Amino acid sequence: MKTYTGGCHCGAVRYEVETELGPVMECNCSHCSKKGFLLHFVPAGQFRLLSGEQNLTEYRFNTKRIAHLTCATCGVESFARGQNRDGTPAVMVNVRCLDGVDPHALTIRQFNGRSL
Repeated sequence: MKTYTGGCHCGAVRYEVETELGPVMECNCSHCSKKGFLLHFVPAGQFRLLSGEQNLTEYRFNTKRIAHLTCATCGVESFARGQNRDGTPAVMVNVRCLDGVDPHALTIRQFNGRSL
């Protein structure tokens, strides 16, 4: 596994995530499609928020199971917290917010979130 760093546009929110960055997900739900997310899911234990907890605002919609966390200063959602289908805590990382990662070099899998 590799450790990646990432965060929001203004730098107030910073984190690191340990993962094997394979295929990423592009969801067509009303939220993800408007924001252009490319998502990668990791167990919560592989994610560490380095700074900016106090700068995060939370938004929940639909089933309200995912805490979409946005930087209050720049408005970027670089990650969200939720659960896997088995109930274990997970973090959705917006791959576009990872330092040094070229999203065009990744395999993108489409997910039909509109049908949920």
